Amino acid sequence: MDRTDTSSVAPHEHPSARAPGDDLLPRTHFEPADGIPLPAGTVVSAAAAREHARAVVLRHWNSASRGASEAALIDLLLVVSELTTNAIRHGGGLAAFEVTPTGEGVRLTVQDNSDVVPAVAFGSGELPVGHHGNGYGWPLIIRLAREITITPGPGGGKTISVLVPLA
Repeated sequence: MDRTDTSSVAPHEHPSARAPGDDLLPRTHFEPADGIPLPAGTVVSAAAAREHARAVVLRHWNSASRGASEAALIDLLLVVSELTTNAIRHGGGLAAFEVTPTGEGVRLTVQDNSDVVPAVAFGSGELPVGHHGNGYGWPLIIRLAREITITPGPGGGKTISVLVPLA
């Protein structure tokens, strides 16, 4: 019998349900809080960030008069995955993650530990000619999000903020 150690897996997450890149950080026990930002210093995976974003939308954005379509929610979760995975892989780690509902959708704020601004972050969203393999993240973010800002942190690192429309 295969005994998979699930002690480090987030609640309600089966080990086989992990997305590529989710194993780049140690797992933490994660339950979305009533508040919107994750507690300061909390180390999260892309999976935990997606779970938190989904919970915020269901709890704070959806209502009797409005609701995010399944397609809009999928777009949001793709942007969450790309931003958090980029912070983990290329930004020296995910320093902070926040989800804020707005009248138009959800503002995502991701802070990492690198001063490097990706060259493609302010591109057109088109893939380069002859593009193969990795590098689809920023073109995807540019196509699905609005109001993209990148701000250097006072002590290093950077904060990336995007608005993902849900309406």
